[in-house]
Amino acid sequence: MKNSIVIAATAGLFASVAHAQSSVTLYGIIDEGLSYSTNSGGHSLWTLNSGVLQGSRFGLRTSEDLGGGVKAIATLENGFDASNGRLGQGGLMFGRQAYVGLSSGQAGTATFGRQYDSVVDYVGQLGAADQWGGYIAAHPGDLDNFNNAYRSNNTIKYRSPTYSGVSFGGTYSLGGIAGNVTANQIWSVGVGYSGGPLTAGVGYLNARTPYSSGGLFNNSGTVASQTTAVASTVYSGYSSASTYQVIAAAVAYTMGAATLGATYSNIKFMDLASNGASVYARGASASFNNGELNFKYQLTPALLLGAAFDYTDRNAVTLASGQDSGGAKYYQGAVGVDYFLSKRTDLYFIGVYQKASGTDSRNGAAVANITNFTASSSDRQTVLRLGMRHKF
Repeated sequence: MKNSIVIAATAGLFASVAHAQSSVTLYGIIDEGLSYSTNSGGHSLWTLNSGVLQGSRFGLRTSEDLGGGVKAIATLENGFDASNGRLGQGGLMFGRQAYVGLSSGQAGTATFGRQYDSVVDYVGQLGAADQWGGYIAAHPGDLDNFNNAYRSNNTIKYRSPTYSGVSFGGTYSLGGIAGNVTANQIWSVGVGYSGGPLTAGVGYLNARTPYSSGGLFNNSGTVASQTTAVASTVYSGYSSASTYQVIAAAVAYTMGAATLGATYSNIKFMDLASNGASVYARGASASFNNGELNFKYQLTPALLLGAAFDYTDRNAVTLASGQDSGGAKYYQGAVGVDYFLSKRTDLYFIGVYQKASGTDSRNGAAVANITNFTASSSDRQTVLRLGMRHKF
């Protein structure tokens, strides 16, 4: 009788283990290459740099079947610089993503941790930068976060299943400041559609006190990142804003081997001088409108060609003196060629040209400032990139 009980208990244990199937996947990308800038602070610049087309990374992704169509999931993703081995995202071990949650085919997915916002999920993927242009083809300074320059900490996120091609989701990030629930608070919502030749998405992002320590622009957790949260002259002068807001939409239509796309974003830095330290009038807002047209063509199964034009326009912003700072305009063109040696390895070329006019965010003459490069000493800048990407 005793032996029967032991055998039954053992059989039940093995049945439980077999039912709760789990998997762990190691994955990564190494992106390395040579970049040339015609004007970085007044000088031509050659650099060997990493993660231009896609951020270099390695990660662990786990999934465990809990039964009833429900899975426990988790992702830990590290960013790094292949040129020197340094950690990315301000030195965080898992600065790209770090979350755990539950997923159901019928109810959707809920996750908790450091994650991407809904503008990234539903809109950014339709821009040229995310497809073939890399961060140098991002909108100036990635001011609308389409290229995922900034991630959200302490985030609760939900993504729905897909219903007839439509999916939706949202995020809410706790600020973590005692006695002030709005400080560092971030929330976003988005809706996407994919069916036949048409893909479209809309999104909204709102971040309070974005430049403060722990805010959206400044949450990498290191002293160095907290003193250089935003370097781009396009919007670094708006560090006194109490709120950062993005309204975004994108659409793409595929015709055979060709895909034509368009994106629009309205970006606002609201309630300037909220911390009392600004050249701008208290309560003033800086508002940008950005439009992009992009095109890609799969010439052969191994060869992709891309081209894009982006236009950014900013309003005149009221100074503390009561005068207007003047507006600003940025014109940017990009071309790309991506040749796949295999499914996991490709060689690519990207060229980006930018021209600026007007007054920048620091109330000086606007200069060209291609994303993640030192600002030009003039109103023009060109960056050329030849790189290699390997996925594993």
